[in-house]
Amino acid sequence: MPGPAAGTPSAATTTEVVCLGESMVTFLPSCPGRLADVPSFGRGIGGAESNVACALAAAGHRAAWVGRVGADGFGDHLVGAIAAYGVDTSAVRRDPDRPTGIYFRTATDRATDTHEVAYYRAGSAASAMSPRNVPYEKLLAGRVLHLSGITAALSADCLALLHDLTAPRPDRPLISFDVNHRPGLWRGSEAGPGVLLDLAHRSDLVFVGEDEAEEAWGLKGAEAIRAALPEPAVLVVKRGADGATVFSRPPSGAPTAADAAGTGERTDTVTDVPALRVDVVAPVGAGDAFAAGFLSATLRELPVRDRVRHGHLMAAAVLTVPGDLTDPPPRDRADRLAALDDDAWGRLRLGPGWTGDDQEVRTT
Repeated sequence: MPGPAAGTPSAATTTEVVCLGESMVTFLPSCPGRLADVPSFGRGIGGAESNVACALAAAGHRAAWVGRVGADGFGDHLVGAIAAYGVDTSAVRRDPDRPTGIYFRTATDRATDTHEVAYYRAGSAASAMSPRNVPYEKLLAGRVLHLSGITAALSADCLALLHDLTAPRPDRPLISFDVNHRPGLWRGSEAGPGVLLDLAHRSDLVFVGEDEAEEAWGLKGAEAIRAALPEPAVLVVKRGADGATVFSRPPSGAPTAADAAGTGERTDTVTDVPALRVDVVAPVGAGDAFAAGFLSATLRELPVRDRVRHGHLMAAAVLTVPGDLTDPPPRDRADRLAALDDDAWGRLRLGPGWTGDDQEVRTT
C-alpha cells in the first residue's frame, strides 16, 4: 500500500516542495575538541528546512525555501549559498531590525556528551516570522509544505504560524513535519513535547526518531509511537542504525480491502527497511537528508520501501562528507541501488566519495 502521494499541483504550480524555517550561518570546527580549544572555524550554512530544500534541488526537484534573515552580510551569504543549490529564495524576507542567526558546533555526534552547540539566534530575524508577515501564496503553492518542530520553538509568533499552516484548509498541500525535538530550544518551557505532538497530529507525513519520541513523549518503540499518532497517513519512525519503520495507509477516499469487507477500518501497511552500513565522516545533517530522499521518492510516487531506501541513500551521502550538505548520488545510480534485492542491499557499504560517477560501490 503506497500511502499518499504528494498533493496534485494546479497548472499554475511550478514548485514541488516549499520548506519554511530558520537558516543560520554555521561555524564548523577546524579540528575535534571543545569549543574552548578549537582554534578556528570554517563558515557554512545550516538549518533543517533549508537543508531539505537544498538536497531536493540538488536532486533535480523544484524546491523553494521561505525564511527571514537580517539585512546583513550573514543574510546575504545564506540567501546566496542556498540559491546556489538551485533553490528558489525569492520569498525570503529581509529584516532591517533583527540579525541573522549564527551558531558554532563541535565535530562530535550530537547524541554524545561531548557535543557542544553555541547558538546566537535569540531575537533573530527568523524568530519574528508570524502569520502576518510570511507569503502564504508561496507557502501553499507547492505539492508539499515541509515544516519542522525547530520553528515552533523560536517564538510564540512562529508557533502561531505553524499552527495556522497545519490547520485544515481547501486545497492544502501535503504537510510534511519533521519533529526535530531540540530540548535546548525549549529551555525554560515545559510545553515543547506537547506542542510537537499536536503539530504531528495535524500533519500528513511525519518524521520522528525513535530516540526523540522516547525523550519527548516517553514512548518506546515504533508501535507505541503509531498508537499515539494515528492521524498522519504516513508515519516514518527512524531507528538509527537499525533502519526505519513506516506506517502508511491510502489517502482518505481511496478504496481499501477493509472498505470492500465492510468493516470501515483503514489499517496500516507496516514497512521495515534496514539502514545502510556507512563509513561515517561527520554525523550531522543525516536526518534532513533522509527526509529529502523520502520526499523525493514520494514526489515520484515510488513504493514505500524505495522511499525509505532513497532516504537512507541521501543520508549516506551526507554522512560521508564533513558538512551538513553535499550533492546526492545521481538519480539513476540511486534508483539502481534502491531496487536491489534485500540480500544485495544488506551487503552494501558506503564510504567517502561513493556518490561520484566513477566510484565503485562496495559490498561485503
